[in-house]
Amino acid sequence: MSFKSAREKCGVTQQELAVALGVDQSTVSLWEAEKTRPRAKLLPQLAKILDCTIEELLESCMPTS
Repeated sequence: MSFKSAREKCGVTQQELAVALGVDQSTVSLWEAEKTRPRAKLLPQLAKILDCTIEELLESCMPTS
């Protein structure tokens, strides 16, 4: 599951997610573009907001073979 698909599934905008996490909207955009990853300390809160598990979020960060 990608960050973007999880966010869209929950009907949350990048800006709303950014405010809830205390980060800039541009940070969320970078996560979705897979240019950066969220800090580990944000993962529990991010998973809760997006109604998924941390493992599901991390799947999008793992390289595929």
